[in-house]
Amino acid sequence: QLQASGGGLVQPGGSLRLSCAASGFTFDDYAISWFRQAPGKEREAVTCISSGGGWKKYADSVKGRFTISRDNSKNTVYLQMNSLKPEDTAVYYCATGPLGRPILSSWARRETWSYWGQGTLVTVSS
Repeated sequence: QLQASGGGLVQPGGSLRLSCAASGFTFDDYAISWFRQAPGKEREAVTCISSGGGWKKYADSVKGRFTISRDNSKNTVYLQMNSLKPEDTAVYYCATGPLGRPILSSWARRETWSYWGQGTLVTVSS
């Protein structure tokens, strides 16, 4: 099970930290990703992190602003979001599936990630 939390309303330029708490599986064996879905749009990949935390990928739209990290002792992955923009407004989902880390060419594909948590809404607005 994956439980995302930490969403809310924030002004442009502000920051939020999302959390994804895991249970029911051996957390530190699996990669974790964040996707997001804005109203009327397809769900898109934001970032992912390998099981050990040493390998990360980011979508171009969030590079330099978002940081993914994980604490395997707490079975939790974090998404630190800085310099937020109105276009970051979306429901954010965490997901898992690949052992270790995904194949590089597949990390942004929804079908790579088998198990999804419920989303948390992030609204960036003044």
